[in-house]
Amino acid sequence: MSDLEIISDKNQKSQKLKKKLLKIIKLNNFNKKNLIIVIGGDGFMLKTLKKIKNSNKFFYGINSGNYGFLMNKFSSKNIINNLTYVNYTSISALEMIVKTKDKKIKKRLAINEVSILRQSRQAAFLRIKQGSTQVIKKLISDGVLVSTPAGSTAYNLSVHGPILSLNSKKLAISPISPFRPRRWRGKVVNDKIKIVITNLNPSKRPISAVADNSEVRNAISVEIKKKDNIKFKLIYDRNRSLQKKIKIEQLIRETS
Repeated sequence: MSDLEIISDKNQKSQKLKKKLLKIIKLNNFNKKNLIIVIGGDGFMLKTLKKIKNSNKFFYGINSGNYGFLMNKFSSKNIINNLTYVNYTSISALEMIVKTKDKKIKKRLAINEVSILRQSRQAAFLRIKQGSTQVIKKLISDGVLVSTPAGSTAYNLSVHGPILSLNSKKLAISPISPFRPRRWRGKVVNDKIKIVITNLNPSKRPISAVADNSEVRNAISVEIKKKDNIKFKLIYDRNRSLQKKIKIEQLIRETS
């Protein structure tokens, strides 16, 4: 029985790639223990990682989505070689703990970012603390997000947050359309200390908390902390490591 596992998204492109891959694997009699090949886009990869979070397996992503930042480009010619000579990166997750208006506690994992978003037409009133230190007393904005280094080139970059090096041991706190303080651009913080974001006016200005693509509505407070006991091992082609992809994005930003 094969130790190799292939998990594919249900769309036509992913299924077509899966058929090609299975044919190549069979032809080369290829097998590798503790390896999961994920065919899809970034969103599908994030979903898969969180489903299999305690497996201690290696994940190799094949992109069938749009940008595919966490994925590799499929090559019929090189795929066996790429899977044999592995170049892997270990990334950590964030745990989001949400207290809701109806006094429930909900926990979610985030690999890219935790986003706090206004839930109505009115701007959110937020207080942000890291440990006992107050980061900002009152932020009036459409929201705020806390990004990991792996996710810093995703939603975080689109709201003009900083790109973080993969081994930086930092998190980026980035405001989304800040109104007051108008010039506050966010803060880069140590990833060892938990961040707490509190809704200062939950009855009039409700907010939702989103861990990657999993939403919890009517949040009163959101605690965010790094989960050191959960790590994901992602495999990349030798010339396309995640570190290299992040560096390219940094260079693009610096020269644009």
